[in-house]
Amino acid sequence: MVVVSVLYPATVGVSFDHAYYDATHIPLVKAAFTATGLTDVKVFHGLSAADGGPAPFVAMAHLTFESPEALGASMGGPRGDEIRADVVNFTTIQPVIQVSTVS
Repeated sequence: MVVVSVLYPATVGVSFDHAYYDATHIPLVKAAFTATGLTDVKVFHGLSAADGGPAPFVAMAHLTFESPEALGASMGGPRGDEIRADVVNFTTIQPVIQVSTVS
């Protein structure tokens, strides 16, 4: 199992449309990648840092795939470009992306 974490850092002057992200982008991701091995999506919206200061991330999503091959089939498949192209519809933030394994 692999997890792709997509983190949207909170920086001055950026925009992020939470309603679009939740109602349109995430369902699009699920529809595009479930057939190629996406098994779970968890979305988090930043509230604060641990010390009560501003949240370091506006939002983050953790996408779980059956295997590295499933991740490759999803991201490199016919709908990968569609998902990447949709990002401009909800944010001006350049996301930070990490691929991890679960132990």
